Amino acid sequence: MDALVSYFDVTVLSWLLGVPLLGAFSMLFMPRQAVRALRGFAALVMLLEFVASLHLLRGNYGTGAYQYLESRTLVPSYGISYTVGVDGISLFLVLLTTFVTPLALYASWTSVRTKVKEYAICFLVLEAAMVGAFVALDLFLFYVCWEVVLVPAYLIIGIWGGRERIQASVKFFLYTMVGSLLMFVAIVYVATAYHDLAGVYTFDIRKLTTLVLDGRTQLILFLGFALAFAIKIPLVPFHTWVPQVYGQAPTGGTVVLTAVVLKMGTYGFLRFAMPLFPLASHRAGPTLAVLAVVGIIYGAYCAWAQSDVKRLIAYSSISHLGFVILGMFSITRQGVGGAVLQMVSHGISTGALFVLVGALYERRKAEQLEDWGGLAKVMPLYALVFMIVALSSIGLPGTNGFVGEFMILNGTYLSRYLPTPFFFTLFAATGVVLAATYMLHAVRAMLFGPADKTEHAGLADVGPRELTVLAPLVTMVFVLGFAPSLFLDRMNPSVEAFLRTYDAKLYDSSAQDRAHLMKSLDRGPGYALADEE
Repeated sequence: MDALVSYFDVTVLSWLLGVPLLGAFSMLFMPRQAVRALRGFAALVMLLEFVASLHLLRGNYGTGAYQYLESRTLVPSYGISYTVGVDGISLFLVLLTTFVTPLALYASWTSVRTKVKEYAICFLVLEAAMVGAFVALDLFLFYVCWEVVLVPAYLIIGIWGGRERIQASVKFFLYTMVGSLLMFVAIVYVATAYHDLAGVYTFDIRKLTTLVLDGRTQLILFLGFALAFAIKIPLVPFHTWVPQVYGQAPTGGTVVLTAVVLKMGTYGFLRFAMPLFPLASHRAGPTLAVLAVVGIIYGAYCAWAQSDVKRLIAYSSISHLGFVILGMFSITRQGVGGAVLQMVSHGISTGALFVLVGALYERRKAEQLEDWGGLAKVMPLYALVFMIVALSSIGLPGTNGFVGEFMILNGTYLSRYLPTPFFFTLFAATGVVLAATYMLHAVRAMLFGPADKTEHAGLADVGPRELTVLAPLVTMVFVLGFAPSLFLDRMNPSVEAFLRTYDAKLYDSSAQDRAHLMKSLDRGPGYALADEE
């Protein structure tokens, strides 16, 4: 038994990547007519994936070092390897993926009645790719997982979406692909620069962070990464694909997109762009922080103006993820830690909101606020859950949304990397007030508005299947709200390690490297290897 546990410790991340792919491959040989068997098998595979991911909580995250490291060379001549690992930053994003994805799939079983086999396969492949993106320490492997996510997401939107699903899926694919190509060019350049100095190619992020590029080169490469991540997040003004895609995607696809896929962009900044290009991120940080604050306010105002519930939640995501970007570029322990926690919190709350909206759409094919009203009388349990999730999205103390946003605002105010941090904090805080405005407007219109629609008479309250999906999400709303230390205790050492590395590379290097960094914008292209002590 001890040998089996030891083997699982060494290979757990490979299992997390392999189990969904093996399940998807096995489903190819199952008859498409056996719908119940297909659904049951997909649910079993995802349940095994979630249980296996809980093993990651056993790691020693107090050191801030990567846990469960695996590394195998794939293409030696080009330095491409299978290198994976988790730390306190990526741990809960992996758990969020394995937690939300099966709930999203189960939530959409009754709404997806055609091509059930293909739908389940797409979800399994999507889950494997998302997990791979969060555990990859090899930039080439990360890029492959980043691109693979596009394929099942494109199919889920384009095949099982709404009336304008083709336009939405094409828009999603093209937007993401444009940014991805520029990121790929930047990745190849970094690997080539390392080869020119060290004599070997590598895509290992741990080695590439020792490469000190001059300021101008850093800025160009940082922009290549930043564009890809900004589109995925989405950061204003790269957000225009979101309302249409969210409006057309099926319930399960929308839940996964907002809860997990968008976090690949914020995670990419924290894991790759900022450690690789600290000087560029330091100089571009205030600009990105301004865009984040603009997104917070703009997304909130747009959400307030929506009559379509799904578009309201879509714009609210733009607003909430603006907080994440602001926290990351505050470069403080509170801000970065709050940003990581907010990624998880947003996935829980917004995922639950889309499940609730999907439940209404299944009942009466309506998504406009004006089509609902007085639901609290005919669907009291639904109203209770909706109110809880809405308050968590607002950031009510005691719910998951409060802790992350409070830490981000605190970290922003204490930041020494942002000019006039008081004003960044002040304008960002208005987003909290605006969030209360648009969410309570939706609550009033849907739950307590005029109940004069005869269609409401036959509406059924949430059933066992929907409760199975919503109960874990609501539970996590309160776990994150009342016991954030369960998460922060594992996150903070990795956040502090990130900040130490960032500061050391930017300020506390040797005098020669420090002068090279701070004056590099006046030089031509060039690079050097940092001292690895």
